[in-house]
Amino acid sequence: MNICFVGGGNMAKALIGGLVKRGYAPSKLRVVEVDVQRCVELHEEFAVRATVDMHEAVAHCDTIVLAVKPQQLRAVCAELAPILKDKLVISIAAGIRAEDISRWLATQNIVRTMPNTPALIRHGVTGLYALPAVKPAERERAEAILEAVGTTLWVDEESLLDGVTAISGSGPAYVFYFIESMQQAARELGLDELQARQLVLDTFIGAAKLAVSSTDEVATLRARVTSKNGTTERALLSMESNQVKQHIIAAAHAAAQRSAELGDELGKGA
Repeated sequence: MNICFVGGGNMAKALIGGLVKRGYAPSKLRVVEVDVQRCVELHEEFAVRATVDMHEAVAHCDTIVLAVKPQQLRAVCAELAPILKDKLVISIAAGIRAEDISRWLATQNIVRTMPNTPALIRHGVTGLYALPAVKPAERERAEAILEAVGTTLWVDEESLLDGVTAISGSGPAYVFYFIESMQQAARELGLDELQARQLVLDTFIGAAKLAVSSTDEVATLRARVTSKNGTTERALLSMESNQVKQHIIAAAHAAAQRSAELGDELGKGA
């Protein structure tokens, strides 16, 4: 499998780094990047071939990863379409639907993905959706590429990627927001900046690892921490009275709605 990344930004860099770390030969990876300095940096860091020449890079590859900003994707597809031939196209551009990319490229061989930012440290999770024409072997190829930066999850309907975007795509920001809030509370309770950071981050890491390693539902794990008339119960009652859970759920729905709107906005027209 020879892979061409169209776009050399952070997510492309994460995927390239993940593939190389897993033993993938740099000679089989190419990058198209308009920033010449970025090309130099990618070559120096990963020994991959990076170029501004789309035609030269694509000609030697059977798999294309679209890793440009969503607003740039239509123009990139216009340049790519005449030279695409029978290649597998994987998009990591947020919001733009597979059918719109298919229309721009005149091919049904499209896998749309939604990775998230922990992919930058190879702890991401990526949702994937393939158009019906994509063969099983090509689905496996797409999955293998995205697994270089974490776990993967296939959905059978593209509309479910709006939910994936709302939960895992935007989800790290929700976690950071909660971390910010807990750190502020720790400071208000008299702990210094370093103490607040350590307590909160280690608590999040430990709780997440406990949830991953346990066969119990998270609600059960929460109940075990919550003693009758204890400190945790008092905190949770405060959250319930302020409808924290309902607000979190509403926020995720708002994100999913915006994801669908972006698909309409970015994909409209010929």
